Amino acid sequence: MYDLLIIGGGPAGTAAGVYAARKQLKTLFVTNEWGGQSTVSSDIQNWIGTTSISGNTLASDLRTHLETYAGEEVIIQSGKLATALKKTDQGYEATLSDGSTHTAKAVLICSGSVRRKLEVPGAGTFENKGLTYCASCDGPMFTGQDVAVIGGGNAGFETAAQLLAYTKSVTLLQYGPAYKADPVTVEKVLSHENMHGILNAETKSIEGEAFVTSVTYRDMENNEIKTVPVTGIFVEVGMIPSTDFAAEVVERDEYNRIVIDPWTQKTSAENIWAAGDCTNVRYHQNNIAAGDAVRALEDIYVTLKAK
Repeated sequence: MYDLLIIGGGPAGTAAGVYAARKQLKTLFVTNEWGGQSTVSSDIQNWIGTTSISGNTLASDLRTHLETYAGEEVIIQSGKLATALKKTDQGYEATLSDGSTHTAKAVLICSGSVRRKLEVPGAGTFENKGLTYCASCDGPMFTGQDVAVIGGGNAGFETAAQLLAYTKSVTLLQYGPAYKADPVTVEKVLSHENMHGILNAETKSIEGEAFVTSVTYRDMENNEIKTVPVTGIFVEVGMIPSTDFAAEVVERDEYNRIVIDPWTQKTSAENIWAAGDCTNVRYHQNNIAAGDAVRALEDIYVTLKAK
């Protein structure tokens, strides 16, 4: 019986793992891979304390940090997924992808999410060659350039607002006749002189040579095919939270994100906390995920040791 089970090896899970080790909580740490979504980024410039770092290096650093502090308290099982989580009389039992089962008094879910991919010709070819899924990671590399954002929800408009700080222009393509972001956000972002929004735009293909040179879309009103010259494309077409394994024990919202109390990171289930991109917090970034996980770990420690 472990004190704590931590699920996920991104910034959130790793931060919690380091704190669990320092607080000498008997912990099982399970991750399929290290680093989270940022492993796709070649140059991350907003990881606090580090001016520039690649996603792969960040993942390696996270792993090294936890392994250095793990000692006898934190048992690390990498290359494995949590496939099921259920309540028991003593706490919770997790089933892993290798078929093994493990029990713990408390659980911290930091399983993250995966970005929904853009599935049009050229999208895969030019990923990390001008097409990216992380504006906070890669945006500054496109300073002074014409770029496009695909997706007109809150994430798309927040990305556009961020890019407007340093790009030459931003063109946002929205599938359908209306933007899905909050009206106030839409009005504010579209009022910027370097911002252009296009409704009824069905993205058809991404073009380029060594790097992206344009995006082509179909005007859904008149069926005309149009091309926008850009050197950067930021895709915001949704997230898929990795939370199905916990569906029977915690409350999730309409997007399958785990519902948490932002004061403590507690979920609807007793002695289960969650942090990072798998939760229903408004903003999802590496620094936020790590901080949320540390807050959760502090609350976990008080909860376990106060009993």
